[in-house]
Amino acid sequence: MKILHTSDWHLGHSLYNYDRSAEQLDMLEQIITIVAEEQPDVMLICGDVYHTSQPSAAVQTMFAEAMVKMHTACPDMMIVVTAGNHDSGSKHEIFRTPWRALGVYAIGNIDKEHPESHIIDINGKGWVLAVPYCHERNLPEGFFLKLTEMASELNTEDKPIVLTAHTTVKGCDITGHDTASEYSVGGIDYYEIDDMGSGYDYLALGHIHHAQFVHGGHHRVRYSGTPIAVSFDETYSHSVSIVEIQSHGDIPEVRQVEITNPKPLVTLPAIGAASWDEAKKLLKDFPSDIEAYIRLKVATENFLPAEANAEAYALTEGKRCHFCLISTIRNTPNASNAKILTVAELQKESPIDIARNFAEYQGVAFDEDMEALFAEALQMVEEEKRG
Repeated sequence: MKILHTSDWHLGHSLYNYDRSAEQLDMLEQIITIVAEEQPDVMLICGDVYHTSQPSAAVQTMFAEAMVKMHTACPDMMIVVTAGNHDSGSKHEIFRTPWRALGVYAIGNIDKEHPESHIIDINGKGWVLAVPYCHERNLPEGFFLKLTEMASELNTEDKPIVLTAHTTVKGCDITGHDTASEYSVGGIDYYEIDDMGSGYDYLALGHIHHAQFVHGGHHRVRYSGTPIAVSFDETYSHSVSIVEIQSHGDIPEVRQVEITNPKPLVTLPAIGAASWDEAKKLLKDFPSDIEAYIRLKVATENFLPAEANAEAYALTEGKRCHFCLISTIRNTPNASNAKILTVAELQKESPIDIARNFAEYQGVAFDEDMEALFAEALQMVEEEKRG
């Protein structure tokens, strides 16, 4: 069975109020070309088709037209679309019946009464166990395991079994996600890989934007990542995954097909931070004929001038790039020994270490009494979160 694994399209996403529909259309056209060239048996879109649960009519039309073109590019290919946490599960299924005429299976909600409806026969080539996003409180206990057991009973000819999910799995690289903690990413709590059951040949995941195999998944558990960057911190290549599995029990063969963005997200300077004057020069010297979104990273001992944003916008007049924001790093005298963290490094730090570093940054002694108070507050937060 040959699979095109993708997720997290986030159609309708805008960047600092800039419309990105042209980039998203370009991304969809690239995927249509890949479908035509690869001729997969099935395409898996593992959640977050849209950026919001209330996409505009234009955005929904963009998606619908893409589905028709993909079907035309490979008429025998089935398409399995599962809802993510950004999608509306119920709206996802409104056109579930007519979609079938194009080989599209839209799965928006968990069907507790009919779990077999989540098991899809891919034209005799294998099985897809399609699981949309579902809050862990509403997910029936052992649901993933039950599906794989049911599929195993049906799988009398040792065809590949593929499970899908839109969630956070421990062992993944969360680089680029700014709403992450030691318990959750983007509002979705971590699952252990073992919680996802067993018996599948490939676990196709959505939600994490960095394409990767998950540590501990034995080359069977993978995030396809988002095809184009959603934030400036997603400083890695973006792609879709082509997965081939010969028979049940075989290790999947996986390769990435890169998706290029005609309007990339650029940070100036690319490494570290510059003074405000240096940052303005970098922006002024940025080529006028290159399309891009620009973030400036500025180191300052005080505050930037009130007119800083206006100056930056003025420097891009007549250029094809768009200025978005200024990220500042304050170099205060009290912070001379404080550790400056990147977003990725911050996500790996424990809360107590972050608090110590912040106190040092402010020039405040983080003594035993303060540490005890912080630990007590943290414990209360954890109990509230779990309870």
